[in-house]
Amino acid sequence: QVHLVESGGGLVQAGGSLKLSCVVSGSNFRNYDMGWFRQAPGKERELVGSIWRSGERTTYEDSVKGRFTISRDNAKNTVYLQMNNLEPEDTAVYYCNAVRILNVEGASVDFWGQGTQVSVSS
Repeated sequence: QVHLVESGGGLVQAGGSLKLSCVVSGSNFRNYDMGWFRQAPGKERELVGSIWRSGERTTYEDSVKGRFTISRDNAKNTVYLQMNNLEPEDTAVYYCNAVRILNVEGASVDFWGQGTQVSVSS
């Protein structure tokens, strides 16, 4: 069983920074593309950004481009989300997601962490 554990959330003022971490255990971390999602109260869960298994490519949701950075350390089985210049609209529970592609047809499995709360005050 794959386990994902997020940490690093908290309360910060607008303009501040936080760095989230997600440690993956129970499988070979290098086999997984990783993503960070968030869910605000009353809203659907949305993808914040993702990073390939190799770490050579990242993608970001438009509202966080230039403020958030995803990185991974395959030696530590950890993916990070550096969040700068935080805005009240970034307030949400942030979830880590691990996806492994199983075959050429695109079958996959994915796993989720329990989430960590990020609150940004104005």
